[in-house]
Amino acid sequence: MLDRDQVPDGPEVRKGTPQTLHSHILMSNGARTIDSLVPGSLHRLLAAGAHRTEVPSGLVSCSRQGWARRMPGAQFMVTCGRPLLDWTLRRLVLEDDRITLRSGVDVQGLDGDATRVTGVQAQDRASGESLRLDADFVVDATGRGSGANTWLQALGLPAVREVKIDIGLSYATRRYRAPAGAESGFPIVNVLPDPEDDQPGQGAVLLPIEDGQWIVTLTGTRGCEPPRDPEGFVAFARRLRHSVIGDLIANAEPIGPIHSSRTTVNRRRYYEELADWPKGFVVLGDAAAALNPVYGHGMSVAAMSASALRDVLRSDGLVAGTSRATQAAVAGAVNNAWAMATGQDIFYPNVSGRRPGLAARMQRRYVNRVTKTAADRPRVAAAVSDTFTLSAPLTRLMTPRIVFETLLGPTRPPLTGPPLTSRERESIVGSPQ
Repeated sequence: MLDRDQVPDGPEVRKGTPQTLHSHILMSNGARTIDSLVPGSLHRLLAAGAHRTEVPSGLVSCSRQGWARRMPGAQFMVTCGRPLLDWTLRRLVLEDDRITLRSGVDVQGLDGDATRVTGVQAQDRASGESLRLDADFVVDATGRGSGANTWLQALGLPAVREVKIDIGLSYATRRYRAPAGAESGFPIVNVLPDPEDDQPGQGAVLLPIEDGQWIVTLTGTRGCEPPRDPEGFVAFARRLRHSVIGDLIANAEPIGPIHSSRTTVNRRRYYEELADWPKGFVVLGDAAAALNPVYGHGMSVAAMSASALRDVLRSDGLVAGTSRATQAAVAGAVNNAWAMATGQDIFYPNVSGRRPGLAARMQRRYVNRVTKTAADRPRVAAAVSDTFTLSAPLTRLMTPRIVFETLLGPTRPPLTGPPLTSRERESIVGSPQ
């Protein structure tokens, strides 16, 4: 394995993961997939302080349709700091003595031709030494900054089709010390923007993480970027559809500064469409499809991509069609998350990218109805949780029973406020709620 960073010996921030300081969620299917690829990883993460939150029972969520009731479900989300996740997995992987990690190496191109990749061209970042490393099979998992499209053109292949959907989303994130009594068992809290509001979208999420901390990320689309000053940060959170997250952090102890990011565009490169694909090369994860991180699907999709590679190799081994078959399987692993992210983002005002057509608008109306019904009906809530955690395809929302209950709609009036327990409400210091 080649890594352009000098990899830290501990759960520390590193330059090569630009989103590392912001909120990260590992969906249940992503967690299960990683645990199948790296056995024991989920246990190690939880032992190190990561939180496992059952959904929808552990989710306090406000969407355009109002507050969702907290009901039992079969899915979960794992939350922790990104440095802890990376370090835990890296240690487990490197326990296999067949694997060698070489840090501080920047891959600059591919060796081979349009029919076969035979290795990589690289450079040692410290010494400047040029390197050529031969390989039977090369996997590009270099993330959003991947140069695979350019590298393949240098071998004589055509440029791959690329699609971008950009809502100009900005992040601002800060960590807090959780109030006494809220260090464990506290729910995930989010207030979601409405892409059809005809105004810039504003939202926030609060995640419980290791060491008795909360990590809070505010989001704003083009024209309504969240502020970086402490007073403005809290005020922004209180101006959302509901003030609950701002109220929770108003008197909480902050840990460290506020960090911001704008690396949020949805970008997909359709490598699987190339008529010719070189043997011995595969593109995975964000290098193939980078998703708006606000939906929390990126890490899970990367895990599913790696699982697709594993399954093809187990079935076929390193034969002539392995690379093409894997690239097609990676596309399949991406499809649902891509549809969810872009199907939401295309409705924001001033979006850069394709505009929604009639089919997309009709689908959006149905999804809005499903979300409204899921706030009250357990069966529909379970279906939404299954799809959002990538544990079931989107067609799960179109089964006859779910369609029937969705058409019937909710059975009770909507909630008037966040469904926090009495103990959880005590975390809102000074609040009579």
